[in-house]
Amino acid sequence: MATPNFTATGAKSTTAIKLPKSVFAVEVKNHQVLKDTYLSYMAEGRDNLSKTLKRGEVRGGGIKPWRQKGTGRARFGSIRNPIWRGGGIAFGPSGNENFKRKISTRSKHLALKQALSLAAENGSILMIDTFKTNGKVKETAKLLEKIGAKRNVLIVVSVLDDLVRQATNNLPKVKATFAKNLNVYDVLNADSIVISKKSLDLIESWLGGDK
Repeated sequence: MATPNFTATGAKSTTAIKLPKSVFAVEVKNHQVLKDTYLSYMAEGRDNLSKTLKRGEVRGGGIKPWRQKGTGRARFGSIRNPIWRGGGIAFGPSGNENFKRKISTRSKHLALKQALSLAAENGSILMIDTFKTNGKVKETAKLLEKIGAKRNVLIVVSVLDDLVRQATNNLPKVKATFAKNLNVYDVLNADSIVISKKSLDLIESWLGGDK
């Protein structure tokens, strides 16, 4: 892994802000932890809506379709048999499946640091001194354009209040998140990650102590 540039400046920055190496310079030996954590996040948001009717749940079929012997046909006890058209489904989804993947907190933190390190290496992280907003979408759009944030933008803030939501919710492909709510899914899907100085301090205090 190449050494990333650990200083970044934003539109409102007066001095360079250094990224802590304990979070943004983690070596990615393999991507298995990243993959497992990413899939775990997607599984958490999966709605279990699929359900099929089993043999005992299909209506009708209370009597034999024909007598047991003498007809020349195979023996059947109910039209709800799974091999009949319109019968029950033998191994279909019940609606009670659990698709969640259990990932330890330590693995989640490691994966997040790896994702942030890859973003730093690729130059996707943009630092600003502070992210202050009065809730106007137009001003936020101008700020993002000024600092060069493009395509899918993730804004990491120290306080996620109503004004921040109001200023970002109506911007396409822009998402604001609290610093300690960062996750691998959002980081890997972002083309530009905008981080304020206070947010950086929160991230370092949250993830920097893990080994």
